[in-house]
Amino acid sequence: MTSNQVLSEVEFNVVGKRPVRPDGVDKVTGRAQYGGDTNLTGTLQAKVLRSPHPHARIKSIDTSKAESFPGVRAVITAKDLPLASLSKEELGGDYTALKFASDHMMASDKVLFKGHPVAAVAAINAHVAQSAMDLIDVDYEVLDSVVDVREAMKPGATLIHDELRTNDMGETADQPSNIAAHMRYEIGDVTKGFADADLVMEKEFTTATVHQGYIEPHNTTAFWNSDGQLNLWTSTQGSFQVRATVSNILRLPISKVKVTPMEIGGGFGGKITAYLDAICSILSKKTGTPVKALMSRTEVFEASGPAPASWMRVKIGVKNNGTMTAVETEMAMDAGAYPGSPVMQAIVCAFACYDVENGRIDGYDVVVNKPKTAAYRAPGAPQAAFAVESLIDEICLNLKIDPIEFRLLNAAKEGTRRIEGLVARKIGFVECLEAARTHDHYKSKVEKGTGRGVAAGYWPNRGFQSSVVMTVNYDGVVSLIMGSVDIGGTRASIAQQTAETLGIAYEDVKPTVVDTDSIGYTFITGGSRTSFATGLAAISAAEDVKQQMISRAAKIWDASEDDIEFVAGMISHKSDEELKLSFKDLARQTATTGGSISGRSSVDPTGEGNGYAVHIADVAVDTETGKTDVTRFTAIQDAGKAVHPSYVEGQMQGGAVQGIGWALNEEYFFDDTGKMLNSSFLDYRMPTTLDLPMIDTVIVEVANPGHPYGVRGVGEVAICPPMAAVANAVTGVTGHRMNSLPITPGKILEAGWENGKS
Repeated sequence: MTSNQVLSEVEFNVVGKRPVRPDGVDKVTGRAQYGGDTNLTGTLQAKVLRSPHPHARIKSIDTSKAESFPGVRAVITAKDLPLASLSKEELGGDYTALKFASDHMMASDKVLFKGHPVAAVAAINAHVAQSAMDLIDVDYEVLDSVVDVREAMKPGATLIHDELRTNDMGETADQPSNIAAHMRYEIGDVTKGFADADLVMEKEFTTATVHQGYIEPHNTTAFWNSDGQLNLWTSTQGSFQVRATVSNILRLPISKVKVTPMEIGGGFGGKITAYLDAICSILSKKTGTPVKALMSRTEVFEASGPAPASWMRVKIGVKNNGTMTAVETEMAMDAGAYPGSPVMQAIVCAFACYDVENGRIDGYDVVVNKPKTAAYRAPGAPQAAFAVESLIDEICLNLKIDPIEFRLLNAAKEGTRRIEGLVARKIGFVECLEAARTHDHYKSKVEKGTGRGVAAGYWPNRGFQSSVVMTVNYDGVVSLIMGSVDIGGTRASIAQQTAETLGIAYEDVKPTVVDTDSIGYTFITGGSRTSFATGLAAISAAEDVKQQMISRAAKIWDASEDDIEFVAGMISHKSDEELKLSFKDLARQTATTGGSISGRSSVDPTGEGNGYAVHIADVAVDTETGKTDVTRFTAIQDAGKAVHPSYVEGQMQGGAVQGIGWALNEEYFFDDTGKMLNSSFLDYRMPTTLDLPMIDTVIVEVANPGHPYGVRGVGEVAICPPMAAVANAVTGVTGHRMNSLPITPGKILEAGWENGKS
């Protein structure tokens, strides 16, 4: 059963409708061009030699046999990257950041995770490249490794980087450590808040390393032309991000790097980082021909960025009526081999659903011998929501308070000051809770052997820079070009906002994603920003077009521009009813009134609207085997205004499914030395359609005042509540609090055994 609802505030002509996506035909017929489809004349195939050890010093690399192998055209190591010839003094303050970025692309002195690149081969085909790669001899000094975030934080732990010192709230520590950073936010008087509470509860929680699970592996084709121009074709969520990374690592002016983003077969944050681009570029420079690389599935798991494992301690104080008096959390997340976990986002999101006067949140960014963490859909927030929402469920059970009523009592609303200091504008969390409370799912009877869990989630959403250019063709069709890669239907959502603003048909807007030379700087497709920020750029460019159309009409009618208006796709004289032209009629006259009309806009908006979601999960548990079965699931979310409701529902359902997998099945499994043992889709257990019910959705629309159509980002908050909702449901049927993800059958049985012993 599935029932999709839209609780709408405002109706528009195009925004809010469900048109066919512009790229749909190419996608379903197989004509869409993905990175793996790029085949330039004379392209060589590249293979990357990767470390078999999680932590080892590179004593020597002998590439002579590979270089002499028939069909091999080039072999490179870290010595071929610019960092090898640049001193610390030459690089100054950029040294550490550049060394980390360069060494992540290809290890120089140490390998820091299994799968870390140490060399690469370009050959006439992939089989020759593989054979030659196997001939490269690397002499390693194997070092102790650490993969658990808690172990890595202990004094005396094996150091990943000898010179890394903790940035402790702006102060640099004296001694090296695996703790890259410690950050804190605080509001009110936490000590007094806990003293005022009638009940204080505190628990620890852990989550495992998990992967985004996109179907298409990472790929890149590079051609470094003899004129010094470097061209890249790649699967990425941000072509300008790839350009910046390659420019920095190869010490090239950005004007010398052109990145063409191909269609993308899933990303979820995992295709922001560039992995193969600099490698293929150096190989292309050495050979003078295009070079292409494609990761295997094992390489994707072992050498691209997963979401971090985490340890979290949460403490909450409440009055007997359920009012929260104080909250506190410590969260440590592993960054992988190099600093940069999403722990900052985690602590900011942890209690953002609630209005609480006293709070302290601490976060620790910790390096370990794993592949460097990458974004995964609301990075950091799902782990934080799992911990906080699980403890809230425990409190509700203890006080015998309905979990939705508890959340309504403490809900963040307009004017709420969060712990990090920001004040909420108009938000829809209360409306989401009310929609959950009245939903048939929540009011229905809980079946025997089944538990029902509720959880909430938050994501701040993002703005950042976007650029758009649109041209009015003589037939009235608008060519819309943008730099935002389309992952989940943003061609459609940007075209809809363009059509709405111009008052024309959706079918008369033709959106195209272009390369970095063809459009102004555009930030990544991520952070739930694209429909919001690139949409604003399109709206602004459309307003530019409207003004130019008014100017052309004034020229035709020999009238003042002040006497002409553009309303709903019609250009008309305010006082002469006979002077009226449709958008298409005027477009036909642009050639004789001054030439083509183009509108353009580059924006860096700050009006992003916060996203809130509430999920309800029913989970059946076989207490004899520990087997779980999600029998019903409802996702409720404030979209501000659903530009294309079908795609919003898809985002909500997709996030819920990924969260269910995170809750019950998915984890990187490491042996005692830190080697991943389940680097395939056979052994890394992601849920399939056979494991899931239909996901009900309710789109709540509380308009975002920072956008003309009320749009909020929707792609990320959907993954925040599922883990806690599922865990709370399991607790409901077993009576055991599940503090560690994933909730495997073994953990459920162990919890029962431990409870029996006690």
